[in-house]
Amino acid sequence: MAAAFACVMGAAEVNYSEEGKRWWSHIEMLAKDDMKGRNVGTDGFKMAARYVAAEFEKAGLAPGGEGGTYTQKVPFVERRIDESKCSITLSRDGAEEKLILGEHANIGIRSAPKPKVQAGMVFVGYGLTVPELQYDDLKDVDLKGKIAVMISGQPVGVPGPLASHYSNAQERAKFLIAAGAVGTATIGNPRNSDIPWARSTMARLMPTMSIDNKSGDRERLSVGLTINPAHADKFFAGSGHTIAEIFELANGKQPLPHFEMKGAVTVIAAFTEAKVGGENTVGIRYGTDPVLRDEFIVISAHLDHLGVNDKLKGDQIYNGAMDNASGVASLIEAARHLKESKVAMKRSVAFVALTGEEKGLLGSTWYAQHPVFGKDKKVKMVADLNMDMFLPLFPLKALMILGVDESTLGDLAKEAAEKAGIEVWADPAPERNTFTRSDQYSFIRNGTPALAFKFGYKKGSPEEKTVQAWLRDRYHSPSDDLSQPVEKDSAAQYNRILTSIIQSVANSPETPQWKDASFFKRFAKR
Repeated sequence: MAAAFACVMGAAEVNYSEEGKRWWSHIEMLAKDDMKGRNVGTDGFKMAARYVAAEFEKAGLAPGGEGGTYTQKVPFVERRIDESKCSITLSRDGAEEKLILGEHANIGIRSAPKPKVQAGMVFVGYGLTVPELQYDDLKDVDLKGKIAVMISGQPVGVPGPLASHYSNAQERAKFLIAAGAVGTATIGNPRNSDIPWARSTMARLMPTMSIDNKSGDRERLSVGLTINPAHADKFFAGSGHTIAEIFELANGKQPLPHFEMKGAVTVIAAFTEAKVGGENTVGIRYGTDPVLRDEFIVISAHLDHLGVNDKLKGDQIYNGAMDNASGVASLIEAARHLKESKVAMKRSVAFVALTGEEKGLLGSTWYAQHPVFGKDKKVKMVADLNMDMFLPLFPLKALMILGVDESTLGDLAKEAAEKAGIEVWADPAPERNTFTRSDQYSFIRNGTPALAFKFGYKKGSPEEKTVQAWLRDRYHSPSDDLSQPVEKDSAAQYNRILTSIIQSVANSPETPQWKDASFFKRFAKR
């Protein structure tokens, strides 16, 4: 890509090569080995947060945290599994088989499982309930006191927004608990799984977290298992069905059977807990309009990653260069562009480097429910623009804007991108439920229109193969580091377009609203 292009912000010329190098310099700082993978609560994360706060100050952002600082504290409970005291045992026809943890199946500890659960099992297809379409995998199934076994994915005929929402663990749990289920056991379909089992299972011993809920535990399932698809037939034995049959039906877009599974499973879970302090880093650019300055646009990107896994051979540091030092670097660069442009903006903008995304969107959940906006108090969030792993792995031909059709915020973003000569393409893989898997969804659930941005690509294109290879080989892997090939010039172009979108939303005569046809409009009352 040439060194200079027509500027999307109105200036005569922009040197994208130089801007790309500056964007990359932030990633070099945030994803270097010294940061130790920026796990929540660690010295590496705190070092990264201090760097972001300093860059926010350089970009002219006012402190937006607590007590005149750039920091918002977030309370967490950290859990570490003690696998030496854990077990999963299948019982069938008087015989018992103790499964190999890490190979056959794993026990989830994010939501604090009960010490012992013994239950029968029922296969419930995708395990989804979608009231709007009268679709219910739990209908006419006896789940009382049992574990719901399901595969990942979504049924044919359920639109992306509905599938994304009801696939969310919290939403799914509501229906399962109402049906009497005590737990879940999920089998990932290799066709739509981002990370192969051999790699994902390596993270099972790393700590998980939840928000420190001082009001007490909410109603929850007693246990959550993940099953290696290569060994799933251990669970299906005697049922008259196989996992190969189930995947063939799912991949052929055929309805899935629902059936009682023979035997029972006993799960023994042991873990330790500790209090951990997390932090969001917040900087504010206040608006100029005496009324609209009380409406805040949130620009977000998560700063945390997975830390260090000492059980790995070789490289043990999850540097998280693309996931998501890249988004935080764009956060910093957009703030800098706004300062240099000297373009007045009517609404205020909060730049937020979030914590705890990798632990379950925790930092964004906390911020959406406890927003801090520096010295201003009587304010409201009207939009969120989120950046997470936007993957500048090839030249920028188009943007994929998740949620573009759900709100007038999407219209503003699309118009700004097209003015810059960049098309907006649909998500080619809606079955991945990307729209509900990153921090924008915390704002959506709180009623705020939100968007997320990726480099666009078409199904079947060379760019799709590049993305798929990255997900297979680098996503949540130590190889997501500073040695990987990245289109820095294209990332700089993306940053300029993002800045134009921010300006468009900040100066729009109308406040962003959910469209009447949007599923997510139901959250607006919050």
